[in-house]
Amino acid sequence: MCRFCVQHGDGKTWYLQAENYRADLEADLKRREYIVDFAQGFERMRTRSLKWLDVLEKAPTPIERAVKRSVHKRQQLNHFGQPVPIEDCERIFEFATSVVRLPCVCRTAAGTPEHGYCLAVTAMPMDDTLRDAFAGYADGPDTKGLERLTKPQAMELLRRCEDEGLMHSVWTFGTPFIGAICNCDLASGCMAMTITLTHDTQVMWRGENVISFAEDSCSHCGACATRCPFDAIDFDRPTRTLTVRQEDCYGCGVCRAACPSGALSLVPRESVPEVAAVW
Repeated sequence: MCRFCVQHGDGKTWYLQAENYRADLEADLKRREYIVDFAQGFERMRTRSLKWLDVLEKAPTPIERAVKRSVHKRQQLNHFGQPVPIEDCERIFEFATSVVRLPCVCRTAAGTPEHGYCLAVTAMPMDDTLRDAFAGYADGPDTKGLERLTKPQAMELLRRCEDEGLMHSVWTFGTPFIGAICNCDLASGCMAMTITLTHDTQVMWRGENVISFAEDSCSHCGACATRCPFDAIDFDRPTRTLTVRQEDCYGCGVCRAACPSGALSLVPRESVPEVAAVW
């Protein structure tokens, strides 16, 4: 069980607790301001953060580690994410009944194609906040403005994301309030993955699950290795050998959608001693 389940889920999966999606942003002005400032200032923050990390990584190791620990703690209080398998996303849509398709701040800032793959998910509508937050964002080829989705429409979008190898993740905006499900990979310009994986500065934690590999069922096609957004699966094509590294797995489950033989499944992270404490 991760620390967030203890702190924000009363020992249960924290992102499956309905109260973490309920915020009256008309009354909660501080959180509303945070969301608007986050979206409007994202490109500037992204540029500044990446430059700052490049400088930090040239500092003496003790200083670098101390500063990154401080960043970890601050992220936990304000804005952090965790991968979520698609079946848990479906459960989230049961109580986070307001689902709005958004422009992606990461893709916009990185200049990569925008497909409207980010979702605002809340129990209460926050249309005014979203209009202010995303004012000035350009429409993508697949989305115009802020588009409200039904649950079936949202699930279809997530399945399309999995087909493209994009992992689903939930994000807080003033912890423990969860405001979004994002669908990203490194190539799309995901800021969280860039900072966490490339710069070893944790703003995204591993998921509650980890992949399990049934080698006897594997067809050795290698499709899962191509699809994994975290490079946790190696496939040697000449020998058709597949290696699954649970220590690198973030538990998103995207590889399962690519597997034609059902050789991959998700199991609770706590059930695998080797990675039970790896978050």
